[in-house]
Amino acid sequence: MPSIRELISNCRVMPVLVIEHIADAVPLADALVAGGARAIEVTLRTPCALDAICAIRKAHEQLVIGAGTVLKVQDFTDAGIAGAQFYVSPGATASLLDAARTGDLPWMPGVATVSEAMQMAEFGFDCLKLFPALVSGGVAMLKSLNGPLPHLRFCPTGGITAVNVRDYLAQPNVVCVGGSWIADIKSMKTRDWSSIESAMAAALAK
Repeated sequence: MPSIRELISNCRVMPVLVIEHIADAVPLADALVAGGARAIEVTLRTPCALDAICAIRKAHEQLVIGAGTVLKVQDFTDAGIAGAQFYVSPGATASLLDAARTGDLPWMPGVATVSEAMQMAEFGFDCLKLFPALVSGGVAMLKSLNGPLPHLRFCPTGGITAVNVRDYLAQPNVVCVGGSWIADIKSMKTRDWSSIESAMAAALAK
């Protein structure tokens, strides 16, 4: 089973998606792939999220698809059946840790403090989601973490924009960043796939 690092190390910017309508799933993926996306995170925040993962996986077999906002053990099972290749959570709980240890797919737990990062490392997780990144200290936090915890890598998510993404990507302990600005609410509502494609391409050009 490939590790989280192996799955997302080449994507640099991973769009974090909230898909409200299943009809939007494949056109959205088409736009992201055209813009250069190699990995995406489909959040389990909407009723059609699992169906969206399934549809995108069938349409774009080369695209690495993660299930985000995994909050309970059943999410592991459901997302895996839908075709997700990894899981992402905003934090970590005892039940999710137990499920991840025995599961078939890699998991990226979320952390917001040094103690949480150390605890996850103790449990064997070396690639973590820093969330919410900006509120937790942003680039300054990542710089501080790199000194005592140089073996850990992070996917900062939350508060990252087209304006500050370059600062995050410049940090040696950042494997990639998660970004909801790529497919923002306005573009999704108007189905402005060309703008989403452009936003994806611009993010990777940073």
